[in-house]
Amino acid sequence: MSVSAHTAAGAVAVDKPIVDLRGMWIGLALLNGFYLIVRIYEQIYGWRAGLDSFAPEFQTYWMSILWSEIPLELISGLALAGYLWKTRVRDMSTVTPRQEMRAIVDNVKWLVCYAAAIYWGASFFTEQDGTWHMTVIRDTDFTPSHIIEFYMSYPIYSILAAGCFFHAKTRIPYFSKGYSLAYLIVSIGPFMIIPNVGLNEWGHTFWFMEELFVAPLHWGFVFFGWMALGVFGVVLQLLLNVHRLLGKDGVALLTE
Repeated sequence: MSVSAHTAAGAVAVDKPIVDLRGMWIGLALLNGFYLIVRIYEQIYGWRAGLDSFAPEFQTYWMSILWSEIPLELISGLALAGYLWKTRVRDMSTVTPRQEMRAIVDNVKWLVCYAAAIYWGASFFTEQDGTWHMTVIRDTDFTPSHIIEFYMSYPIYSILAAGCFFHAKTRIPYFSKGYSLAYLIVSIGPFMIIPNVGLNEWGHTFWFMEELFVAPLHWGFVFFGWMALGVFGVVLQLLLNVHRLLGKDGVALLTE
């Protein structure tokens, strides 16, 4: 590559803004728009086709979603993690302060989208599920509420958690040096709610327990859900790196 080509490439890299929130807003719009459509679908077909798991319409409108979403989520999660790892920065010593600052901002954008997904999964659809159980006597573990809550919203926020973690691990020098305990907690903790679903469903089937949120069988949801609070530790680590980059030496490097 010629010197002029190198200069042009460098100019493009410098001109790229450090803070660009368009991707985050697009991600939030897609996520929230998708879940609004899902909620409307629930409102229409939850009562019309979701009360009898032995009815043909239940297989059409609900089980078809279950058998479609699980492989799609598995493939999406592996593809995202694989892409982030494949395109990783292999030599962190080549990362400039400007590039590092941009990577930190990008990671914050990942975390914002993850937070939105956590809200939908661990708050909105989870509380909705409690309301559903207090209204409808279920005849299967795969209720319309569960198909959306357990097997759609939980895997989606888990995929975004993997994106947050791998992005930090492969783009930010600070996180590439080892494993951040805070990041492991905030990404793996809420994911562990999914295995807890199996314990929960087994317990309800075996003991025919009443659907009370305070039942010991539900404590795992709270324990792992609260691990999302590890985000405060992650944000603190990100801010420490921002502080380091914006020191006197960092400002001088950024303006070179």
